[in-house]
Amino acid sequence: MTATSAQSPVPGRLALLVEFLILFLALPLAFRFKPFPFPPIPALWLIAAYCLFRLWSDASFDRRLLWNPAAFPPRAGQILLVFLVTALGMGLGVYLLRPQMLFGFARRAPWFWGLVMLLYPALSVYPQGIVYRAFFFHRYRELFQGRLGMVLPSAVAFAFMHIIFRNPIAVSFTLVGGLLFAWRYQQTGSLFTSSLEHALYGCLMFTIGLGDYFYKGAR
Repeated sequence: MTATSAQSPVPGRLALLVEFLILFLALPLAFRFKPFPFPPIPALWLIAAYCLFRLWSDASFDRRLLWNPAAFPPRAGQILLVFLVTALGMGLGVYLLRPQMLFGFARRAPWFWGLVMLLYPALSVYPQGIVYRAFFFHRYRELFQGRLGMVLPSAVAFAFMHIIFRNPIAVSFTLVGGLLFAWRYQQTGSLFTSSLEHALYGCLMFTIGLGDYFYKGAR
């Protein structure tokens, strides 16, 4: 189903490849090596706005994919169970390996931690979902053939973006998370569901003391 009956021009493969390389290779490298100072969150918003504009202008894109909360309830139990097991395992890992880090952010700055829990899903997670799930899956379906073929490139691009944090933990964790979030988006057709799951794990990182790996290196 399409958003409108009008047809918009489809960019050629070369144009798509150039756009892909700029958005998902050149820009992360630029922020990693900082040839110019620019804060990453506003940059994310600008990139998400560009991606949203492209999607909104494309008559073949089903705009319902950008939200579609009805897909969440049937999968809520599975999502929460996997999250609970993961949270317990990761919390135990931090306790055993870096006990001084456990709940460090929440203990040092509880009000700021609470603010992050409220704002992070809207200001960071959902814009990332637009870029790395909704836009990526629709825009580059000609470059990465097949349904399963979209999940891995999306996850790799998502993980590569995290080189801006200058540590391997951020990249490795987000590769695993990116596979889950991309697969969830593909299975549900719901950016709401994928972003909610992304928010759960992101908030977990900040809560159990691993948030520094996803913040400090980009400043």
